[in-house]
Amino acid sequence: MNWLEITVNTSHEALETLAARLTALGVEGFITEDEADVREFLENNKKYWDYVDEDFMQSMSGVCRLKFYLEDSPAGRQELARLSAALSDFELTDRPVKDEDWENNWKAYYTPIEVGERLVIVPRWLAVPESGRLALRLDPGLIFGTGAHATTQLCLGEIEKYAAGRNVLDLGCGSGILAIAALLLGAERAVGVDIDDKAPAVVMENAGFNGIGPDRLTVYAGDILADRRLFRRLSGERYGLILMNIVSDVIIALAPKLPELLAGDGIFICSGIIDGREAQVRRALEAAGLRVREHRSRDNWHAYICDKEETL
Repeated sequence: MNWLEITVNTSHEALETLAARLTALGVEGFITEDEADVREFLENNKKYWDYVDEDFMQSMSGVCRLKFYLEDSPAGRQELARLSAALSDFELTDRPVKDEDWENNWKAYYTPIEVGERLVIVPRWLAVPESGRLALRLDPGLIFGTGAHATTQLCLGEIEKYAAGRNVLDLGCGSGILAIAALLLGAERAVGVDIDDKAPAVVMENAGFNGIGPDRLTVYAGDILADRRLFRRLSGERYGLILMNIVSDVIIALAPKLPELLAGDGIFICSGIIDGREAQVRRALEAAGLRVREHRSRDNWHAYICDKEETL
């Protein structure tokens, strides 16, 4: 079926009133697109920062609008005329869309991303660029963790240096991008953990796009701070590389547990640290017995590469 996508531009202050008027006119199922709401959501749900592509955020700059859909038919056009008359103080614009457009338009926000010296992150529906880089295939629509955000790129650039031959633990694995990258870059095997109960299925699907199976990658859903059984399961071995791309508060909370998980010659890489929190995170890592080997930063974000003080 063909549809008309109707867009009504407004302001953040008038958004609620416009929604109420549309409801009173019989419009149901409209979509709100408001830059202020997006930024408020991200501020209150910082674990999703990496889910949002930078190009998407640019496309939302200054946006505040409502969208709804009518059948692209004489009856639909007549309804559009009725609504336009009732909302004469607003401009209603329309464009034709098809069912398949709704399924695939979001994909336009994602393109291959070159990261570090060796990797290129490629959405699974696109061809691999002929760049000579190692391709990591990913479905960015499955869960947060696309490779576009500076925090992920900081981690991926360091993983290139340390992954080969190590066993890996990815805490807060999200889409699995870091663990999968480590395996593609030569890690022996990897374990991922995330509090999102959708993560195991999503990570293993992304792993499958890259020819990686459960013999090399295991994923758990749970909170290792609250779930002692899960922590005991993870601490049954020591990891040569531990990865954590997550907010500062979680890094600080997990820092005391890291020495129980990190091998004697292991490397810990963390990112997701916003400007102004880096000193606090560093103090927590050092108090836990880790030594900061390197400090990287990019676009107001920070990453630390650490080992155990006992390796000095």
